[in-house]
Amino acid sequence: MSGLRGIRSWAALVLGCAAVLAGTERAAAETIALIGTGNVGSALGRRFAEQGHTVVYGSRDPAAADVTALVRETGHGATALPPAQAAALSRIVVLAVPWSAAEDVVRGLGDLSGKIVVDPTNPRVTATDGFADYPPPPDSNAERIARLARGAEVVKAFSTLGAETMLDPRLAEGPVTIPIVGDDRAAKEVVAKLAREIGLEGVDVGPLRHARIIEGLHYLRANALGGRVNFHFRRDTARD
Repeated sequence: MSGLRGIRSWAALVLGCAAVLAGTERAAAETIALIGTGNVGSALGRRFAEQGHTVVYGSRDPAAADVTALVRETGHGATALPPAQAAALSRIVVLAVPWSAAEDVVRGLGDLSGKIVVDPTNPRVTATDGFADYPPPPDSNAERIARLARGAEVVKAFSTLGAETMLDPRLAEGPVTIPIVGDDRAAKEVVAKLAREIGLEGVDVGPLRHARIIEGLHYLRANALGGRVNFHFRRDTARD
């Protein structure tokens, strides 16, 4: 009987630990607004939902057939609302919109104080020689967004890979690094964790003023091999 009691005690301990861990995981789950339902918004939305996060798509027409289809495909309790409502309900707001529309979209989202605003956009134009290049003005899209989203922590991330790799990182046939910049370390770690959860390597590479460098990586990607390029930061062990 003592052996049976020991087994029962051990089982109870395991179940108790599992319950604690499950509670911790639930506590860590986020509500994430994907503003935009194009390739990037739909890819990240589906992947985040798979990890147990609550996904709210922000759309100008939440009842549109393609949006309702995306909500259905995403599953896991995903919903769609007008952008400002989606942002209001969420701690994390991902601006999955065309770069040229980002500032107007942010102006329409209302008060973003206390939120983490993720900028995956890449401002670019085609230069006269046919290469992707920086448009004016000289600062980054992320910095312009930060000036509008006062009180929010703006993080540049998910801007250096294609939506197909977001959906299935195995397509890269190797590790994929997500460079992350921002002025708040805690916010950057939240975004890095989201990246790790979906099979990508989130790496903090500095403050928000370096966002222009991250956007520049997209230009290299767009100009190389038809855009079929992913980045992986491999540690230099020569001096370790």
